[in-house]
Amino acid sequence: MVLNIGTVSLKNHCILAPLADITDYPFREVVRRLGGELTYTEMIASKAICHKNPKTLHMAKPVSGEYPLTCQIVGSDPSEMAQAAKICEDLGAAIIDINMGCPQKKIVKTGAGAALLLDIKRAEDIVSKIKKAVSVPVTCKTRLGWDSKSICILEFSLRLQEAGASMIAIHARTKKQMFSGVARWDLIKPVTEKLEIPVIVNGDIKGPEDAKRALKESGAHGVMIGRASLGRPWIIGKISYYLREGKKSEEPNTDEKKKIIDLHLLLLRKFYDEKNALLKAKKHLSWYTKGMKFSASFRNRLQAIKNFNELLKFKDEFFKRHN
Repeated sequence: MVLNIGTVSLKNHCILAPLADITDYPFREVVRRLGGELTYTEMIASKAICHKNPKTLHMAKPVSGEYPLTCQIVGSDPSEMAQAAKICEDLGAAIIDINMGCPQKKIVKTGAGAALLLDIKRAEDIVSKIKKAVSVPVTCKTRLGWDSKSICILEFSLRLQEAGASMIAIHARTKKQMFSGVARWDLIKPVTEKLEIPVIVNGDIKGPEDAKRALKESGAHGVMIGRASLGRPWIIGKISYYLREGKKSEEPNTDEKKKIIDLHLLLLRKFYDEKNALLKAKKHLSWYTKGMKFSASFRNRLQAIKNFNELLKFKDEFFKRHN
């Protein structure tokens, strides 16, 4: 069954969520090669896009052949958000997503992210202005509400749909919960029953069986995976395959995992300068090796490495110990 987001049609019903400082091109490309389809940029500030900051434009621009890519933008000024959306569309974004769920203080205090849950009119205006500025689908990622006493997701979603949104992704927690407690997939059910556009469920989905339960409890059309993909970029493809075919596939063995890591490191080295590639490689290697034998000492020594060639050698030595 095809998942239609406006003019974009997907065969997969599992989507990689936007993650700050994670979902850059190298990570997205690894996910795609392992069976992922629709991916998101990191959350990007509308102001930085409008100022055409070179680093920001580098984050927002799809690499050749990277389709479909959703560019997620964050901000509180409707006109500025519309301008930023148009720039992202011109760079090649297939979808523009509006962040209406980030709970971080530095975002919320500007009236952006989850703060928009307290200002439905502004949220609606942002969607409407972006919709008029671009020809690609406009989507929103949000939460259940500000706190447990103000679950507003049904009215909020209906208003966003009316303003022109083509899809709503809902993290099944409130802003106050941040990432604690349990995701309430069931609270999304009233939304899926009322909306005419696709609804995607997000939160606490770590594998194929979680995805199946989340879809059943929420009635959603697809799932979105964020933190569960750290060190496991193959999970998006595995869940997609399970939802599509009804069959599970094995986790990669040690040799397969090493090949995935080698690809990721190669892409990081091509995309970034030496300093940034090294910093990001250390972070991802810590996630990739979590739970493996000797991984604690590996991660401790990893932080002292000074250059990329040394890191590659150290990584190879670690995997030789697992043969």
